[in-house]
Formats: sequence, C-alpha cells, structure tokens
Amino acid sequence: MSVKVAVVDYGLGNLHSVEKALAHLGAEVIVAESGSQLAGVDKIVLPGVGAFSDGMAGLRKAGHIEAIKAAVAAGTPILGICLGAQLMLSQSEEFGHCEGLGLIPGKVVKIPSEGIKVPHVGWARLEPTENAAWKTGPLRATPPQTWTYFVHSYHMVPDDAADLAATVHSGPHQITAAVSRANITGFQFHPEKSGQKGLDMLKAFLFA
Repeated sequence: MSVKVAVVDYGLGNLHSVEKALAHLGAEVIVAESGSQLAGVDKIVLPGVGAFSDGMAGLRKAGHIEAIKAAVAAGTPILGICLGAQLMLSQSEEFGHCEGLGLIPGKVVKIPSEGIKVPHVGWARLEPTENAAWKTGPLRATPPQTWTYFVHSYHMVPDDAADLAATVHSGPHQITAAVSRANITGFQFHPEKSGQKGLDMLKAFLFA
C-alpha cells in the first residue's frame, strides 16, 4: 500500500535530499508549499535548516501553522528533522525569544560551548532514554550507539523528560538527539544523511 507523505516547504533548506530519500523508500511524496496541501496525507515531514524565527515566519506565510496543528490533532504522524524538529517545541531562545508550534512543550537552547566547538557538526552515537518511542516509533529498529549526522548550534530541551527519546554526547555535554510524544517525533540529526541506518529510521516512520 502506498504511503502519501507531505514534505513541508517553508522556504528554508534544501528539501531535495529528504524528498529523494522518502521516494526511494517507496513513498508517494508531495512537496507542500501551502497548508492546504497537508489535508489528506498519511504522514508529514517537517525538515529545514536555518534560524528558528525565520522558520516560524516561513510556516506562517505559507499557511502551514494551523494546518500542521490540525493534522497532528487528528492523529497524523509527523517527523521533524533538524530545524523542523526544533520548530515543534514551544519556544526558542535563538536570537531572542520566539514562539514555536508548541506540539511538544519545551524550549530550544544553545548548546553549552565549554570544552567543545559550536556549532556541533559531524557524527555522534545515539543513546536511548527510557522513552517508549525507542521501541515503538521510528527508532524501533535502531541499535543503541548508532552513528548519526548532526549540524546544529541549538538543541531541544522538552519540559517533560518523558518526551526525550535519545541523546548524544558532545565533549562533556549530553545534548538532545530525538524527542517523541504520541504521533510526534523530532530528530535533531539528519537521517537522510546518516547512511543505511538513517534510511531505516525513515522507513520505520513511513510504514509504522
């Protein structure tokens, strides 16, 4: 059975690699340039790179904010990647306070810089938390300590520790790699750039 997935286009980042990966896995992919295109899809992917405030402005301009909230409230699974994952939280401190989508209560904060280079760029090993999402969500086929690829200066801090699905270590610091709540999943890393294991995560999201 074909899975129809919408990749949300809000003007930030190159969507081609995500679109190509999803199509390779057998999904019917539409690039949604407006919120109206999110109606009736089976899954939603919210990718992106760049600044949090610019991301929210792009979502608002394209009419995506209310459409995303309505789809998620109706039970549509959504996966956020990198900036897309951060946008799903309540707020960010990047370049001043900015409100997010509020799908997962929490904030986006700067990675501690003591003893490490920021931005955090490169490969790091995933470390699961006790969140059940590691066993039931898109990470369910992912072994602990799997290498994944990151490019970011900020990370997600959910209000409820139960929403934290995976972390990685960068120097002495433990930073968020994935969050999850019900039908909402956010990856700080780029699964589409993380080799076969990353593709396996996307496949698990598509065909759960």
